[in-house]
Amino acid sequence: MKMVFRALALSRYLSLRNQLKDLEKAIQSLSLDQRRALFSLTQKEFSNAAGSAIPHLYCSENAERYSPWGNGTAIAMDRIRSDNLPLRLRGIALWLAVTYHETKDVPYGEMQTLHRQVMRTMRLLKESVGGKPSAEDKLASASAA
Repeated sequence: MKMVFRALALSRYLSLRNQLKDLEKAIQSLSLDQRRALFSLTQKEFSNAAGSAIPHLYCSENAERYSPWGNGTAIAMDRIRSDNLPLRLRGIALWLAVTYHETKDVPYGEMQTLHRQVMRTMRLLKESVGGKPSAEDKLASASAA
């Protein structure tokens, strides 16, 4: 049975890792004002998910209580691929919130790595709107001097 769980976790990791790459590209294409709006939406989505009885199933349609994951990330990816900017921003925020909770306490190394990557993406988003210079900005300004 452990092999089945391990295979499922590995499959889910690969899927989420590929989605994270698409999500990071979508964030990079946003302007500063759009990132500010995204950061605000992300905070709301995290608050809503944390208030949910089962945070990793937040926003999933027809989710079973003991399901290892829902379809929240699939819903979010559909929104991210939209041409409608507000819908795309809500999709990014939803994906971050659902994936954060889904990968939070998983015992498998690759899922823990993915959780750290999600937290890094959120930190970079925060730094890009919060006025704190990011590590990339510090390197760019140091090399320009």
